[in-house]
Amino acid sequence: MTDLPPKQGLYDPRNEHDSCGVGFVVNIKGRKSHDIIHQGLRILVNLDHRGAVGADPLVGDGAGCMIQTPDALLRDWARHQGVDLPEPGHYAVAMCFLPQNEKARAFAVKRLEHFIKVEGQKLVGWRDVPTDTTGLGAAVIERMPVIKMAIVGRSAKLADQDAFERKILAIRKQTQNPLVDLEKKHKLPGLSQLYMPSFSTRTVVYKGLLLAPQVESFYKDLQNPLTQSALCLVHQRFSTNTFPSWKLAHPYRFIAHNGEINTVRGNVNWMYARRRTMESDLIGADLDKMWPIIPHGQSDTACVDNALELLLAGGYSLSHAMMMLIPEAWAGNPLMDAKRKAFYEYHAALMEPWDGPASIAFTDGRQIGATLDRNGLRPARFLVTSDDMVVMASEAGVLPIPEEKIVRKWRLQPGKMLLIDLEQGRIVEDEELKRTLAEAEPYEEWLRETQYKLEELSEMPDAPTPAPSNDPSTLLDRQQAFGYTQEDIQFFLEPMSSEADDPVGSMGTDTPIAVLSQKPKLLYNYFKQNFAQVTNPPIDPIREELVMSLVSMIGPRPNLLGQHAGTHKRLEVTQPVLTNAELEKIRSIEELLDGAFRTATIDCTWPASEGAAGLEKALDRVCVEATDCVLADRNILILSDRAVSADRIPIPALLATAAVHHHLIR
Repeated sequence: MTDLPPKQGLYDPRNEHDSCGVGFVVNIKGRKSHDIIHQGLRILVNLDHRGAVGADPLVGDGAGCMIQTPDALLRDWARHQGVDLPEPGHYAVAMCFLPQNEKARAFAVKRLEHFIKVEGQKLVGWRDVPTDTTGLGAAVIERMPVIKMAIVGRSAKLADQDAFERKILAIRKQTQNPLVDLEKKHKLPGLSQLYMPSFSTRTVVYKGLLLAPQVESFYKDLQNPLTQSALCLVHQRFSTNTFPSWKLAHPYRFIAHNGEINTVRGNVNWMYARRRTMESDLIGADLDKMWPIIPHGQSDTACVDNALELLLAGGYSLSHAMMMLIPEAWAGNPLMDAKRKAFYEYHAALMEPWDGPASIAFTDGRQIGATLDRNGLRPARFLVTSDDMVVMASEAGVLPIPEEKIVRKWRLQPGKMLLIDLEQGRIVEDEELKRTLAEAEPYEEWLRETQYKLEELSEMPDAPTPAPSNDPSTLLDRQQAFGYTQEDIQFFLEPMSSEADDPVGSMGTDTPIAVLSQKPKLLYNYFKQNFAQVTNPPIDPIREELVMSLVSMIGPRPNLLGQHAGTHKRLEVTQPVLTNAELEKIRSIEELLDGAFRTATIDCTWPASEGAAGLEKALDRVCVEATDCVLADRNILILSDRAVSADRIPIPALLATAAVHHHLIR
């Protein structure tokens, strides 16, 4: 079984994105039936045109479905095997894609069984998942994993079903995370391809490198009348710039996604950065066992799914977690209720948005729903029938439902959420859902206690005068030191300063990108926007102030898994570019706020006499000073290159910031 190629040349598996069809059907009252699964798979087939096929028409980009745990089916299996299956909620099903290589497969099975035992749970047994490869392309069969289910019983020591869910997350992470290194160490080809599409007490995922019509015929379980569920979440994948793969097919363990998360690299980096500030009373010591929460080399949707499962393990509800990951537009919305705005503003310091055009359907087996990104850049339609059914999909008309049975038909709007609670047996409307969460805690009070806005702080009467920035005698020297060119000044800075507008030009550019240029380039020129963004009319924070914000947070990050006000103060700035006066406020903020924040300034220049060789030594010094400042209880570090002169060279601010950031999180 092969999977994604390794990182090489200009290819990086972290850039995997896809654009697809997604949908679900659910019985609002939670009544399970085989017909729900049949209807869901019919939606999947009707979304077939949203998927893709290769040169071989029998090879697609992947498709699948998620259903509730088929208890009747598993009880029938247990009866035939002579094993005792615990009551629903007291056992979990791990759907496993195992390596084709026999030795690697035996090692993978043994490893999973080891951690089940170590974590105090009981292996009930292994079940072969019946499949039918008739009609599959040769390339699909060649890459097909061995598919089995591991049935795991819950220990009596665990308090409830949610505690069991957290425990099996720790088991899965410990089993899977080190596999790449173990594959090399033990020379077991394919070991790293052990993958668990689902491992839960509530849901099971059936997916693969299949065409939409092949899912039901391939998985015989889906044809068995004993397989019953009150919901069926389906997905048809269209990988826009990626390699098809068994494990990259959707749904993932909680979500199925149509769109792209364009900020995924930054989101993942911040998840790693906040590791040492995270702690949870619910997860406890198992949090270390789960790390890394987001393994490298995954698709954007897989990363969102990993972040969601961490939030759920930490005690957030499904809807709460989704509102943190993909918030609606709130900062520039004058019509939003103050309590709801406070909810989003409070959580903005806990989790940055996972941003991009997205229609995401999600379920944990108890609730199922969908949400759109705040711009509404992906379609989602839903309808409610008189016999308590809800159908949601990327387009209307995915099921032939008579018009007289439809009691409500609408589209999902930007930033809005559709949620069906099967335990309550009702649809929870967006307004009610968000009002309930916004009023669950005193977020407005917490913000008053912990949040400071830089623009609202008064200046210190004896604050030092900022270094002059308009001294003509040193202007040219400083421009040269920071890499300004005549072109920058003539065609960019002068028009912007005189016209208060972006300069407009019609000439193309045939200059090579920085990495291929033979001319010296600034470090900043090596970094570009992560995705192509061409819109008409343009999207920017001025024209689109309702859905965009430049607000930034300065200071310590609060505990992501601490669902209370805590003791962390937060300093908010309206934009990332600071004036001299604003910078001086930050320098003297310890006096302004009675020690809530404590700053330290670190010089980021080095002697010109040391030449280029002095850069590495200067970076080491800056990192050591940053560590010393943190140990001295400084919680805001200012990296300053204002000592630049004919004798001192500035470290590029991008490099200095990155070096200190990664040094401190290590």
